[in-house]
Amino acid sequence: MSDSSIETGTRLYGTDASEAIQREAFTSGEVPVAVYGLGKMGLPLASVYAETSGNVRGADVDPEVVSTINDGGCHVKREPELPELVGDLVADGSLRATADPRQAAGDASIHVVIVPTPITEDNEPDLSILESVLSDIGSGLSVGDLVVIECTVPPRTTVETAKPILEDESELSVGEFGLAFCPERTSSGRALEDIRGAYPKVVGGVDDESTRVAELVYEEINSDGVIPVSDATTAEAVKVFEGLYRDVNIGLANELGALTDELGIDVNEAIDVANTQPYCNIHDPGPGVGGHCIPFYPYFIIDPFEGETKLLETARAVNDEMPGFTVGKLREEFHAEGTSLAESSVLLLGLTYRPGVEEIRASPSIDIASALTEAGADVYGVDPLLDDTSAFDLKRIELADVYDQAFDAVVLVTPHDDFDELRWEDIQRDGGQLVVIDGRDTLELSGSGHRVYTIGRGYV
Repeated sequence: MSDSSIETGTRLYGTDASEAIQREAFTSGEVPVAVYGLGKMGLPLASVYAETSGNVRGADVDPEVVSTINDGGCHVKREPELPELVGDLVADGSLRATADPRQAAGDASIHVVIVPTPITEDNEPDLSILESVLSDIGSGLSVGDLVVIECTVPPRTTVETAKPILEDESELSVGEFGLAFCPERTSSGRALEDIRGAYPKVVGGVDDESTRVAELVYEEINSDGVIPVSDATTAEAVKVFEGLYRDVNIGLANELGALTDELGIDVNEAIDVANTQPYCNIHDPGPGVGGHCIPFYPYFIIDPFEGETKLLETARAVNDEMPGFTVGKLREEFHAEGTSLAESSVLLLGLTYRPGVEEIRASPSIDIASALTEAGADVYGVDPLLDDTSAFDLKRIELADVYDQAFDAVVLVTPHDDFDELRWEDIQRDGGQLVVIDGRDTLELSGSGHRVYTIGRGYV
């Protein structure tokens, strides 16, 4: 790539063009963008890039995803405004998709990576997808390009993994191209709002020029501004630390909630009042921690580094024990009535890990259903967001059908709005009180005649 193309604004890294020219080049579409990974977070990100620059190609290995997008459709569900935005962007040519990431790499000047970075069954970070995409990008990398990694990774991944792959594949060195880590800070169900500026964007490059260009780009995307940090590793740590804080805090809340009966108090009330002090912000106890983020991010610190991580490991253990705690409370209730869990019929309300979000990864309902089934219970599950419940060891029923058969117990795991209209007085039990475990302290069942235990609050 010639120096003149850099100077005229088609590439931003290392250019002598004025900042105004660079911004105009980006927002006018002179700087082509490729976004790698068009999943739940990748498609919203590609869409915001496209509405800002008008020149985005998204790459995804799933041909069906690519076909859907190119037809103006949206495979990501329950993201407000996203289907309409994708349709408009595809129609005006601002956004298109390809199943060939190497082709996208050859055409782009800004490369944005937002692919899954899961952990293995041994709780080790699995960066294989990221490494494969980086290899594809390296094959098409040119002087003046910028590579941005948004997916969550263990600190030092950008400098120790991404940089060598890109340099080896491209036969270029950082200094000829830019590399930055700019973490995704987005929640399902509000992705466009978050990307556009609900929070400041964090950017950190492997050199000052990478940070500068990343800051310039995201200032055009994020209305709440950009926070540049010292380097890419610091930016990686920011993202992981956000998740660690929540996991440890929830672990504290869960441990306190488990002490409810022994303390003889409403722990949730105590937490609420404690939180009126400005330096206290204890989270809520519940039946477990799910999703693709919080349960896994601690292992991005625990596994790769040699230093002790006792607090992180303890919090993980506490949170992983909460499904068992929930089942244990149900077992205690049956024992008090002189019956057995093995002879019971139990209904689980809410199978996704979070209300209103169609995501089951690490959902507490998975372990709760398995434990109840293993104990000999007949387990049923209701979730208005899910058509497929094959990942759960239970029988799926529709919400409208819960009144047609008798249950011994109901466990509320995830409080979807649909459950607000549940007619509790019409849920049948053959003799005795219906046992209800409220895992999220969202039910108003005082005086209902049911035997209700709320995690963190005790008996209602």
